[in-house]
Amino acid sequence: MSQGDKSRYLVIAAAILSAALVICAFVLAKPLENYAKSKSSITVTGSAKKQIKSDLVVWRGSFYREAEQLDVAYKDLKADLETVKAYLVDKGIPEKDIVVSSINTSPQYIYNKYGNTGEISGYRLSQEIEVESKDVDKLTAIARESTELIEQGILFESYPPEYFYTKLNDLKIDMLAEATKDAKKRAEKMAESTGSKIGHLRSARMGVFQITPVHSNEVSSLGINDTTSLMKEITAVANVEFSLE
Repeated sequence: MSQGDKSRYLVIAAAILSAALVICAFVLAKPLENYAKSKSSITVTGSAKKQIKSDLVVWRGSFYREAEQLDVAYKDLKADLETVKAYLVDKGIPEKDIVVSSINTSPQYIYNKYGNTGEISGYRLSQEIEVESKDVDKLTAIARESTELIEQGILFESYPPEYFYTKLNDLKIDMLAEATKDAKKRAEKMAESTGSKIGHLRSARMGVFQITPVHSNEVSSLGINDTTSLMKEITAVANVEFSLE
């Protein structure tokens, strides 16, 4: 082959190779564009809030007696228990709903300027009652008024009631759906600002639930389960990923 033929051959081969590269680039461009689009996504956080009233309350109270003799303290405490139970029954609490704890006995010692002498001066006996009820309004009122027992000679202490919502698991499902809807609205607004549209849902992950008193701004990464308030606010959070088109 002459030098001129070789040159023409190389030119033709280079032209064919260039054309092939152009065709390959054209053929692959569309799939690559579609692949890039398929990899585009947006992740947003949606939330939902709902106010609820607790449907279960647990209330506790305690009382004690002191005496020099253990049997005297026990006798007085036993009489106080009957007075406490009669008071609660009179307020509308069934006796079967009154849970009575065991008696706690604490010796009382004589102290001098050097400390405990080891000599017992008397005994303090204490006991606790607990009531659980779905009538949250009634038991809340009783907890507030129970210091009336002091007027009857009972050394009584009422503890703050604890409030619960027993249908929380069912409510969580509905609130997660609402939080996901909120996330979708947010995603649509964000996509519109860039000239895009959201596609199918890729993933949804439920965040922690915050159960707080109404109007509280308290949050925790582990979630909050408030038991101090009758009226509560539940906040559900969902982290959702959508594809972009």
